[in-house]
Amino acid sequence: MRKYVVMGVQGSGKGTQARLLAIDLDLVHINVGDIFRWNVQNHTKIGAQVRRAVDGGHLVDDDLVERVVRERLANHDWNYGFIVDGFPRNARQAEFFLESYDIDGVVYLDLPDEEVVRRVLARRLCSRCGLDYNLIASRPKVADVCDVCGGALVTRADDNPEALAVRLREYHSKTRPVLEIFQRKEYVAVVDASQPVPVVQAEIRERLRLPSSSGPPARHAE
Repeated sequence: MRKYVVMGVQGSGKGTQARLLAIDLDLVHINVGDIFRWNVQNHTKIGAQVRRAVDGGHLVDDDLVERVVRERLANHDWNYGFIVDGFPRNARQAEFFLESYDIDGVVYLDLPDEEVVRRVLARRLCSRCGLDYNLIASRPKVADVCDVCGGALVTRADDNPEALAVRLREYHSKTRPVLEIFQRKEYVAVVDASQPVPVVQAEIRERLRLPSSSGPPARHAE
């Protein structure tokens, strides 16, 4: 059984890299952002809390994030292991995670702030099916129209320069110190996330001593 954590700022490709590993290694991919987006789209109480936070450019409340992850992992549907991205985001969450699970490795996708801004402001989301696009790496065939369902592509509410600046400040003050905790207790592979998706994936596998990928690269980064 393998258990991994993928860390990195928004736009670093956490979701893409985690999915590649999960599919190839038969791991359960637990994406906190996806869980929150599902709740927002389905107008749940959790979704309302998430919307209030992200519309103001803030990270979701720590207690809520921790509760959602606890409940998801409690399903125990991860027979061969799991890979988590979007968690932990601060020191308290990191301590909780290390106390609860025997982690095999942590991947930190390192990306400069200027590249984060470039990537995040190019993101689009299908208003109908929720598929992610990026105007830099994965443009739709028809501008502003989803290739899959024909829905209109929109900008996420929190993908604007003002909200992104707030998120970056919070990230650097809260999330990056988590690395120090992991580095004291776990193996951390720091990978340059500005490289192409296949190159980043290959480097992750090399650093974690995992077999080479057996499938095609993902179509977009997050």
